[in-house]
Amino acid sequence: MCRTTSENQRVKSDLQVANEKIQIAERRLWHSIEAFQDGFAFFDADGCMIAANPSYLAAFEGIAEVQPGITYARLLQLITEEGVFNIDDWDPAAWRAMMIERWQKLSPPPITLRLWNGEYVKLIDHRSHGGDIVSLALNITDTVQYEAKLRREQERAESANRAKSAFLANMSHEIRTPMNGVVGMADLLLDTEMSEEQNLFVNTIKNSGEALLVIINDVLDYSKIEAEKLVLHPEPFDLERCIHEVLTLLQPAAREKGIVLLVDYDLFLPTQFVGDPGRIRQVLTNLLGNAVKFTSKGHVMVRVVGQPDPSHMSCEVRVSIEDTGVGIPEDKIDHIFGEFNQVEDERNRAFEGTGLGLAITQRLIQMMQGEIWVDSVEAVGSSFGFCLTLPVQEDLMADPPSLPPQIRRVLVADDLEINCTLLQKQMEQMGAEVTICRSGTDALAKSTDVDLLLVDDSMRDLDGLELTARLRDAKNMVPVLILSSSPSVTEQDPSMRQTQGLLKKPVVRRDLFQKITAALEIVEQNNTDARSGRAEGAEPLRAMRILAAEDNKTNQLVLGKLLKSLNIEIMFANNGLEAVDLFQEFKPDLIFMDISMPKMDGKDATGRIRELEFGKQKHIPIIALTAHAIDGDEEGILSAGLDHYLTKPLRKPQIFEMLAKYRPDQTLDPFPEPNSAANG
Repeated sequence: MCRTTSENQRVKSDLQVANEKIQIAERRLWHSIEAFQDGFAFFDADGCMIAANPSYLAAFEGIAEVQPGITYARLLQLITEEGVFNIDDWDPAAWRAMMIERWQKLSPPPITLRLWNGEYVKLIDHRSHGGDIVSLALNITDTVQYEAKLRREQERAESANRAKSAFLANMSHEIRTPMNGVVGMADLLLDTEMSEEQNLFVNTIKNSGEALLVIINDVLDYSKIEAEKLVLHPEPFDLERCIHEVLTLLQPAAREKGIVLLVDYDLFLPTQFVGDPGRIRQVLTNLLGNAVKFTSKGHVMVRVVGQPDPSHMSCEVRVSIEDTGVGIPEDKIDHIFGEFNQVEDERNRAFEGTGLGLAITQRLIQMMQGEIWVDSVEAVGSSFGFCLTLPVQEDLMADPPSLPPQIRRVLVADDLEINCTLLQKQMEQMGAEVTICRSGTDALAKSTDVDLLLVDDSMRDLDGLELTARLRDAKNMVPVLILSSSPSVTEQDPSMRQTQGLLKKPVVRRDLFQKITAALEIVEQNNTDARSGRAEGAEPLRAMRILAAEDNKTNQLVLGKLLKSLNIEIMFANNGLEAVDLFQEFKPDLIFMDISMPKMDGKDATGRIRELEFGKQKHIPIIALTAHAIDGDEEGILSAGLDHYLTKPLRKPQIFEMLAKYRPDQTLDPFPEPNSAANG
């Protein structure tokens, strides 16, 4: 009995000692937990708080209800009601539901929340096998702020890198544009004889190369400007010719967007000056390039006026580039000439650019002791202008050019009012009486008592060539000069034979005077031939009509030049839809159909043409053109209704063979010499 009692006392003593040790360990553990800077809490399996350290409860300071015994659901309710956490745009009930769903998971995922005072806590909850939860609330404010700082620095670095990448990408794109001119014109030059036209091509190649070099050296230029190491090289140059050279390079982009390029060069202002033509061309390229880029409809005009100094040794030249583009917001105008600055909003983010061109332009103008400015109205247009004082290389007192005495009444026909206004101003300054017509039909009615017609080639109701044909049918032999901005229209085209010449827009004044003089000589020669009394014969054969559907402008140029010496009429369609429309209007004898085109490809366009032909007219031969041919393609293409198949690059003998094969009997021999098809 005594032994049993003694054993019980010993066990009780051991239990007491063990319990005391557990209590001491718990106290030490809890004291440690209370000393944590981060929050720490226990919840039982039913979600009731068992205990929490002061750091955990501090977030709920002033809310007496938050103490051991509160449920997790009630804790969330108080959080949303008292605004303890910033739940942003969450609906309070939806936020609580999200937190409960997270809490109930076997392994709740960590979540970061922002307290009312701006600090950040990361909740890490761990569920035991019995269902109890240990909840840690780690204060990660310093980490979040540091990460935000790193993100900002990274964004700045990435922004700088994007700017560099965009700059290089843009330069690559800009380089390709003049390079296309170099390659295309070189190809055309190989197919021409030595002539005035060949000189034009050579000059275009030269100017494209110069533009390419300017673009490549933009970055180096700016670096040199900053280091004050850029040197100007003044020499005699023709300012008007310089402007037209830049416009020639920009014409393809403007034509693609339907923009009209215009030049209003004061008739009484000299054209020969002394300056750095390369840098002045660079300024013009930057300003005109921007005008074309940010204009989607309307026009871009270069206006040049000047005021000579009293000594007549130099002249203050003011050049303005006016456009009808998107314009610049008033609050952005002061920043437009800054480095890497570009006005951005939802309307013009589609316009890529480096933001460096205007900064370089301003610095170049300043180096030339000039000034530059900008006026703009948002959604209406912009006007960039610069003023330079340049030494003059010609006699300022000389009389301006005048018209031949036979030309006193001039009719100008163009459906664009601004074109009419500019030509009227030039002709009146040269002493002519000018009649303006906004349509071909009106011009036809008023052409009986004039000495010269200046006619646009693309008026909607009656184009320049159709108007000329009507005049000749009516035995009216008045001189007609065609004005065109299309590269496919040349003086060698058979359709130009009834006119007295072609002027490319925008018109250079010197070319205008020369063409007018030449037109008079041509008319006099024609009159002499008519008086000689040609015998009347049978109804004359007409020229063979060719329709070429091709979306690539360079390919249009190449094909046009391959066929330029032939007795044919040719029209170009830029896509399949245009081809179908022109098929009905132009009534071609032969169609060259590119297979890959936007809006409607060559196969679909051929199908539509065959539908239109069915039961109504004769079968028109259609020749497929493609640059993507592989074995097996021919069968698929011909099955779409095409008659023949040619692969690019096009070869003159193949083209001529098709013309000879499909030429209708009622048409002229397309080849100016016998066997040209075989020898070409």
